[in-house]
Amino acid sequence: MSLMVSISGIRGIVGVALTPDIIVKYASAFAEYVHRRPIVVGRDGRITGNSMTDIVVSTLLQMGCDVHDIGVCPTPTVSLAVERLRAAGGIAITASHNPIQWNGLKFIASTGLFLDAAENKSFWTIADRGSFEYVEWNKQGRLIEATEHVQKHIDAVLSLPFLDLPRIRNRKFKVVLDCVNAAGGLIVPILLRSLGCDVIEMNCNISGVFSHTPEPIPENLTALSQRVISENADVGIAVDPDVDRLVLMTERGEPFVEEYTVTAAVKYILQTEKAAGRIDHTVVVNLSTTRAVDDVAAEFGATVVRTPVGEINVASRMRALKSIIGGEGSGGVILPAVHYSRDAIVGIGIFLQYLTEFGGRTSGLKASLPQYTIVKNKIELGHIAPADVLRKLHEKYSRTERTNMDDGLKIDFATSWVHLRKSNTEPIIRIIAEARTKLEATTLVDSFTEEIEKTAGGR
Repeated sequence: MSLMVSISGIRGIVGVALTPDIIVKYASAFAEYVHRRPIVVGRDGRITGNSMTDIVVSTLLQMGCDVHDIGVCPTPTVSLAVERLRAAGGIAITASHNPIQWNGLKFIASTGLFLDAAENKSFWTIADRGSFEYVEWNKQGRLIEATEHVQKHIDAVLSLPFLDLPRIRNRKFKVVLDCVNAAGGLIVPILLRSLGCDVIEMNCNISGVFSHTPEPIPENLTALSQRVISENADVGIAVDPDVDRLVLMTERGEPFVEEYTVTAAVKYILQTEKAAGRIDHTVVVNLSTTRAVDDVAAEFGATVVRTPVGEINVASRMRALKSIIGGEGSGGVILPAVHYSRDAIVGIGIFLQYLTEFGGRTSGLKASLPQYTIVKNKIELGHIAPADVLRKLHEKYSRTERTNMDDGLKIDFATSWVHLRKSNTEPIIRIIAEARTKLEATTLVDSFTEEIEKTAGGR
């Protein structure tokens, strides 16, 4: 398995593709990229994160950078700390939702956003050139322990003006929480208890030994579903290892569905803005995010702008358009009032306020949103040349349907859509389809899976 290098940073299997020399190479290049100025470093709690942090921090110090080590924390905490400290950049040591044998590095600019395409190109040029110059013993950087940034992140959410803390606390929500034994176990229980919740913790010990496959999708959250039912809880909450994705369960133990995390957040923020007399907003989401966002935005007179998949693509467009809310359908909410990062901590605050004002159960809130079903599949690349296959499919479907090739190929049909794209983080082609019914969406996924294989075989 080769190293994955993309707009999402680098990641690979530790000891196979992600080795100490690779870590030194990219950490050295990043130090040079930011002109050896201060850098924030944090990690998601993976079992390999501690040794990787030692390598990253030591390399940065020997490149002459001061390092603010904020310890085990969410990736969005690293982004927020970069902004608060006015650092030159940040490195989050994480492989996000990938399995335990993986780890990686995400690189953050001085803006608190991930490096964009142009910035990555400059950074990769430095990394590929190699031949780094380390500083003398008396010019090495300083190591500054800065673990207070987890609490600062919590405080930033609790200070949001639309959060009515006494009202949320009065609801006394019972919450079952699954943090997969990673960074979420450090921050989410504190936030929930600050909001007056009765918290039942699952897998919150931060050992880095994942209790199940870490991607927070329904098939990996059956224990959470069962616990929500047995505890008679109001809601179940799951986060991925670096806490940028928020996934919810209803009181019935049924998935709220990750696409509806951002849909609910968008609806709550837009209705709050409308109630305050503020309208004409722009919402930014990626091409794979549910049409429910468009329906909600239309209800409040807002415009939806879509970008290629990837947090930086959404966040940079949000910043340019001064968008009030946005995110990705994978459970990622971006609220600029806190910062331009997907952030499960922000999402939890918005959702519990919305549920409080809604006054009903979690299942009722879900039922009040526009209803669609997304079905996903993936195909191992193997012999498939993604660019050739997608080009041929575009030639076929662009004659009759609305298509978009900003990120792979998206085909919009009258009552459904399908998005085909090469993953930024795994050697696969993702197939994502949405329709009004699961049967229609599944049929689309199956037909395009077959069509990709057939097209690849005939190239």
